[in-house]
Amino acid sequence: MTHRSTPHRIGLTGGIGSGKSTVGKMLMARGAAVIDADAIARSVTAPQGLAMPKIAQVFGNEFVDAHGALDRARMRAYVFAHTHAKQTLEAIIHPLVAQETQHQAQLAINAGHHTLVFDVPLLIESGRWRSQVDRVLIVDCLVETQIQRVMARNAFSRQTVEEIIASQASRATRLAAADWVIFNERLSLEGLSELISALPLDASL
Repeated sequence: MTHRSTPHRIGLTGGIGSGKSTVGKMLMARGAAVIDADAIARSVTAPQGLAMPKIAQVFGNEFVDAHGALDRARMRAYVFAHTHAKQTLEAIIHPLVAQETQHQAQLAINAGHHTLVFDVPLLIESGRWRSQVDRVLIVDCLVETQIQRVMARNAFSRQTVEEIIASQASRATRLAAADWVIFNERLSLEGLSELISALPLDASL
């Protein structure tokens, strides 16, 4: 395996319940640095997170819970009822997430990692990530499998899971954007690991 002079940047995504997080852990086990954009987004809206002062200023203190974190339930309801609120919130959060993502990527490069995996739940929907990665890796499965996995994992109703899936890019849209696809349907962990092992993570482009 030939190491690249510049790191190989892989965008990892998949619909809810596809097994994306499991794939991310397996990629990490192979030596890739996994940068979790969703975790970063949660951190900036956690207690005393970097986004919280601006959120309080723009939306009001009622959207800050007793611990100093974003009141997610209140914000979800507000965004649902107010068309432009989502854009306003994203304009606060996204630059901070981008800044921290780049910071973590540079730390990984400095530590000698040759493969950077950006775990981005809404990679396809965002539109901006395609130009920032060399390859897009989609973790795919049947929609019914997504529904059953999330119902079992989160104890959500079928309707709730279907609404979440409907809010994400369609399966066809994700697959059309893919460079690599892991079809995670009826696979054992060993079988999934074998597929991950076959990916040419450090290969020259």
